[in-house]
Order: sequence, then C-alpha cells, then structure tokens
Amino acid sequence: MNFRATILTLYPEMFPGPLGVSLSGEALKSGLWSLEARQIREHGLGRHRAVDDTPSGGGPGMVLRCDVLGAAIDAACPPDDERPRLLMSPRGRPFSQSRARDLAAGPGIVIICGRFEGVDERVIEARGLEEVSIGDYVLSGGEIPAMVLLDACVRLIPGVMGKVHSGDEESFENGLLEYPHYTRPREWEGRSIPDVLNSGDHAAIARWRRARALELTKARRPDLIGD
Repeated sequence: MNFRATILTLYPEMFPGPLGVSLSGEALKSGLWSLEARQIREHGLGRHRAVDDTPSGGGPGMVLRCDVLGAAIDAACPPDDERPRLLMSPRGRPFSQSRARDLAAGPGIVIICGRFEGVDERVIEARGLEEVSIGDYVLSGGEIPAMVLLDACVRLIPGVMGKVHSGDEESFENGLLEYPHYTRPREWEGRSIPDVLNSGDHAAIARWRRARALELTKARRPDLIGD
C-alpha cells in the first residue's frame, strides 16, 4: 500500500511546493506516495463560503468553525480511513524523527492546516485530531509545518532514498546529533580531513564518529542525553 497524504487547507495552491522536487518530488512522480490538497472553503457557509467566526468570549482574530472543518474532514476521510489525523499547531506535541518513522511505516496521513487564531476546540475533540508542533514559534498557518512533516516522512518511505540504510546514522536516529562529514579535497584552506577517516580502519572510524556525535550532542543538545 502506498503512502497517501491528504491536506486540508485554505491554500491548496501551496502544494506540492517543495515536495514536488528532489527526492520527494521524484517519489511523487513514480507513485511511491500520493498527495491530495483539498480546499476547506468548499464546505464554507453562505454565498461567500465563510469558514471562520469571532472567538467566543471575545478577543482578537477569527477562529475556524467546527461545522465547516468537521464537514471538510468527513468529506476527506471516510469512516474506514485508518490514517492518523494531524492538526499542525504550536501547542501540539513536538514532532520527532521517531514519530516520522512511525508515520512513514503507515498508510499515510491526513493533515489539517490551521489559520487565523486557531480551530474550534470541539472539532479537535470530535474528530480525534492529534495536534503536532514543529517548534516553539508561531507561523501564519499550518501549510509550511505540513510540508516539513511530510518531507521528514516521505524520505523514509522504502525506495525514496537511494540506499536502504541512508537514514540510519542521521541526527536523532540514535539519540545523538550526527557526526561531522568530509569529502575531497583532502586539504582546503589549511584544513585537513581527520586522518582516521582515510585510514581504512572501519572500527576506528566508527569509534571516531561515535565520539564526535557525542561531543556535538553534549555541546549543542544536552537535553538529548539527559543526566
């Protein structure tokens, strides 16, 4: 079964965007995954297809209506659709490499891209939406976070990356940041490739890479190591 991604958005023209080039784009063309961007406004109300309203209790901005978004979700996801329903939200659980692997191994994802001040809480509860964040900052909408999440997942689908183990030693895969990389020329502007990497001693290279990964992680992301 191929990985199927459905995006619910007010700006379907933003897709595939960067997902249509490079690894993800080639995989999309070859059918390793599929992408459907659906317009939430098709389920809007009245002549102007309204999708939002003022927040209950007062306050600035507008909120996506539960009836409109609920209808959009129902139209995109029949009852037997087993794909996770994700809502890109700064208050969601942080997205991680392990979560990307879990999602990539499944049938696909349905992603709801919020706009305005947010989404009526009732539709989050009623449709079982999982709120996901890509970082501690706020963007104009969920479309760019959706692209980030999809790119992280699609590259892990079997056949997308050139080699089966291409992603095995990347940052976060083993609880550490990735070790430094080098390539030719051997010397550049007075800087040389570490001798061990040209030694042919694979055990020594593995030890060096592990040590550098641990060093980098301690310096930049000590939270990944813990106490």
